Amino acid sequence: MFSSGTKSVVVILSVSNKYGLVPFARKLQGLGYTLVASGGTAKELREEEIPVKDVSDITGAPEMLGGRVKTLHPAVHAGILSRKTDSDQADMKRMNYDMVSMVVCNLYPFSETVAKPDCNIANAVENIDIGGVTLLRAAAKNHERTSEDLRKKLALKAFTHTSEYDTNIVDYFRKQYSPNEAQISLRYGMNPHQAPAQIFTRLEKLPIKVINGQPGFINLLDALNGWQLVKELKEALDLPAAASFKHCSPAGAAVYRRMSDPELKAAMVDDFGDGLSPIATAYARARGADRMSSFGDFIALSDPCDEVTAEVISREVSDGIICPAVSAGALLHLKKKKGGKYVILEVDPEYVPSPIERREIFGLTMEQKRNDFKVTPDLFKNIVSEEKWFPDFALRDMTIATIALKYTQSNSVVYAKNGQVIGIGAGQQSRIHCTRLAGDKVDNWYLRHHPNITAWKFKKGVKRAEKSNAIDNYVLGTVGKDMDNATFESFFAGPPPAPLSEQEKIDFLYTLHGVSVASDAFFPFRDNVDRAVLSGAKFISAPGGSNNDQSVIDAANHHKLTLIHHNTRLFHH
Repeated sequence: MFSSGTKSVVVILSVSNKYGLVPFARKLQGLGYTLVASGGTAKELREEEIPVKDVSDITGAPEMLGGRVKTLHPAVHAGILSRKTDSDQADMKRMNYDMVSMVVCNLYPFSETVAKPDCNIANAVENIDIGGVTLLRAAAKNHERTSEDLRKKLALKAFTHTSEYDTNIVDYFRKQYSPNEAQISLRYGMNPHQAPAQIFTRLEKLPIKVINGQPGFINLLDALNGWQLVKELKEALDLPAAASFKHCSPAGAAVYRRMSDPELKAAMVDDFGDGLSPIATAYARARGADRMSSFGDFIALSDPCDEVTAEVISREVSDGIICPAVSAGALLHLKKKKGGKYVILEVDPEYVPSPIERREIFGLTMEQKRNDFKVTPDLFKNIVSEEKWFPDFALRDMTIATIALKYTQSNSVVYAKNGQVIGIGAGQQSRIHCTRLAGDKVDNWYLRHHPNITAWKFKKGVKRAEKSNAIDNYVLGTVGKDMDNATFESFFAGPPPAPLSEQEKIDFLYTLHGVSVASDAFFPFRDNVDRAVLSGAKFISAPGGSNNDQSVIDAANHHKLTLIHHNTRLFHH
């Protein structure tokens, strides 16, 4: 690395990895530079009969502390840091110090050392470079007074190198001195072959604590997104909130609202009667939105997990839970799941993340401002349709749907009713496919409330997932296709139910109304509105800005819907 200042012929060399040192030093000697080197570097150059001064020759002080102190001296760093100002030059003349034109340095092999299986903390400590980092930073700091592009590039390279070096040191000692506090080792990454994996913070400690189990990479993606979702729902509506997360998108989300008997039966919690707590009710509703997608979910709760909520969870197949706290009774239930490996995370509800977030993809780092946009009732004031009816229940449901969009893989469309998400179309490349997918899920959800289904009597021992699969195949009319008749019939205590006719489905779905629908970006065509109506949509909200906005408004007017346009896109990837 070069320093700026008056033209001088002094070069400081201090390298740990000496590959290429000798031919490079010969070139510098041939150009008339005076070479000054630290102990091991000077020794190698002398063995090749290259004239070189020891650092001690210009500092007047020997290397000491077993080589820990070599270049840390004003004679070295004043030479590197001095500028062409009168005061700097006067200081240099008074101390009889020479200017340094160039620094050649690489650092102790810390990363290579700690990667060795037999490395201990003492080995690691001795391979932390101090003087070399100081040399590089000093030279990089003093590049400014020149316009040469090479100096600028080398300065950036030096700053980047020392930053990465420091990061590696911090990472090692974080694992040694703060495991399960500032750093948690994960089972593996996205897939089992992507190991090792970890989550860490540059803060003193993580805002999450592992109470039980060992989370995986995807577990934490779901947990941290799910927690943000329920936290925002609680803040926006002042109601306990729950989410069922799966593969980086919610399968369901809901706030507390007392459940009717058909809702209790459809959610498979009717045996609790009035015994469900508010947070247990919120989770039962969130899980009941799309039971197929929720199989193996990660649960997020805005409030502490109580015993009755844990009882509900204990019946379902899930990977783990994140919440502010877990009661002693709840912990006993949850620790029994998955052979004692059920993941239980407690989160600090007061934690506020940095406004800047980063993601590394293909070895490259991308950075953006975190999506800290708050969904408030003010977002839904711009009604652009002829129909202006937008009651409080619709405002509540639209708030839930829109907050859910923030944490759903885009493109996304969300339907909500009665304080819960009832259909999500996530991660589709076209908007209409999101709307169709979410609408199909809404139809499935609503048909589960059909009296022909809520009256079913299953045999004792039939698993909840098998019940859900049987209902799903029955509703979709795929018994005999996706599920053979014999399997279907084997689930029931009495004669198997006769299939619903298509007309019976249509007639029942016709009674679904008052649904709120939100989109994370504008509707490019009116077909989205036409499809949403078929699944009970009465209120629709989306960002404006499409060339076809008027066509979409015309569709809303045709169907007598309330259409709201706002100016905030909510993509999430």
